[in-house]
Amino acid sequence: MLVNLKDMLCEAEQKGYAIPCMNTPNMETLRALIGAAEDLNTPIIIDHAEVHNSLIPIERMGPEMVKAAKAAKVPVCVHLDHGVSYTFLMKALEAGFSSIMFDCSSLPFEENVKRVKEFTEFAHSRGITVEAELGVMASAMEDTHAGEDAEKRVLTNADIRKFFTDPKEAGEFAERTGCDALAVCFGTMHGIYAEPPVLDIDRVKEIRSAVKDDCRIVMHGASGVEFEQVQRAIDAGCSKVNYYSYMAKGATQFCADKIAETKGAVAYHELAEAAYEYMRGYARDVLRAFRNGK
Repeated sequence: MLVNLKDMLCEAEQKGYAIPCMNTPNMETLRALIGAAEDLNTPIIIDHAEVHNSLIPIERMGPEMVKAAKAAKVPVCVHLDHGVSYTFLMKALEAGFSSIMFDCSSLPFEENVKRVKEFTEFAHSRGITVEAELGVMASAMEDTHAGEDAEKRVLTNADIRKFFTDPKEAGEFAERTGCDALAVCFGTMHGIYAEPPVLDIDRVKEIRSAVKDDCRIVMHGASGVEFEQVQRAIDAGCSKVNYYSYMAKGATQFCADKIAETKGAVAYHELAEAAYEYMRGYARDVLRAFRNGK
């Protein structure tokens, strides 16, 4: 069933777990994620990132995502990830998405507030929930979220700290914009980590305390982070956790191993179906971990 983000995350935070938000840039991934959620009878958020649009346009993938969400046996939110252009935001709304991330984090604080506030008022009048971001999420090599032209490099934990969200600013931002969810930076990044990430859990607690009660805290870049650290972030107040890069990388390695194992004697449709089964199992592990024992 198709649901909105706000109600889904409210229940998750009250009960002490988080809901993973995972990219569905093709049909195998879409089937795998909803299948995994149905296997465990738990909600899930599926999303389409603007930077994936060159791979599969939202006009093609969006309606399939909404159709699958409506037919699912569990609550599914269809979310736009890191939307940066008004044109693209409108395409997501036209496709029937129930939640939009309007990412203006690269802009100065006041401009970020202004644009998110305007869009939030517009979206709320149509029953659409809004996620924003404060603090610029760093991107490393092999990241597909930041686009081909974004600066991508090897980043240490010390580098990532430069992007951290200020708790006081987070509180002000959420209050002034009225956004329903706020992605914050406290030790994660998009892409593949150069060294094991170290999360600033105390910062998460400070942000959760500073931000109004009806705005949820979001963690991006969770793949590659030990589940134990993710669970601590959930306990500190994160109720939406984005996870994708390492699942995609794992599926790539799975396919390479399958081709090597069969010495190339595997048909494309067989490989695609095997990758689907791999991702479905992978997603079940993520869903279980983020349920946080609940």
